[in-house]
Amino acid sequence: MSATVKDVMTTRVVMVNKNVSFKEIAASLRRYHVSAFPVVDDDRTVIGVVSEGDLLTKEALVAGDGLKPGLRHRKDRSKAGGLTAGELMTAPAVTISPGEPAVHAARLMFSRKIKRLPVVDAANHLVGIVSRSDVLSVYNRPDADIRREIEEKVILESALTDPSRFTVIVNNGVVTLEGHPETTDNGREIVARTWHVEGVVSVRDRLVYPPATPVRGTGPLF
Repeated sequence: MSATVKDVMTTRVVMVNKNVSFKEIAASLRRYHVSAFPVVDDDRTVIGVVSEGDLLTKEALVAGDGLKPGLRHRKDRSKAGGLTAGELMTAPAVTISPGEPAVHAARLMFSRKIKRLPVVDAANHLVGIVSRSDVLSVYNRPDADIRREIEEKVILESALTDPSRFTVIVNNGVVTLEGHPETTDNGREIVARTWHVEGVVSVRDRLVYPPATPVRGTGPLF
């Protein structure tokens, strides 16, 4: 079974309350060697994320004698005048639930260009955090384990096919499938399911598919 966010997330999360000051945020970022914190309200509900970028935005937008001219956007004006995590944060926070597949977390971080995701329960309470390195940890799985799952779970149990018809080679997570599937659909199903096996980096389809059966025409009868 593929790893879920719960399997790879960190449960000891450093967070900041919405009322924490700019100075305290900056000090905590240095102390814990991280680039961002989830921001929570008084009942631990995630309401945003405050990052080094948010703090730098404020510094960049504020001149020595006040707000720089030309801040037409409300978000810019708000961050430039922000003093607390609640005023400086980016909201709403991009979050994920613990039961989601780890690969979904990877796709979300890639598409939103973020380094980590707060993990929240059904009530939006913080239960953990998952980072890019956490989701990449699934690729540490031994090749022998990957091959065994493909043979036993994918080919035998899911595709209902005799594994002896196939040769499964796994090298550094790259899977090569060789052999003779009973039907083209059966072979395609095995290849598709192999892509979803935890730890698989790529799949090389070297299957020998049965020839297509010609479709007889239904022309006019004489």
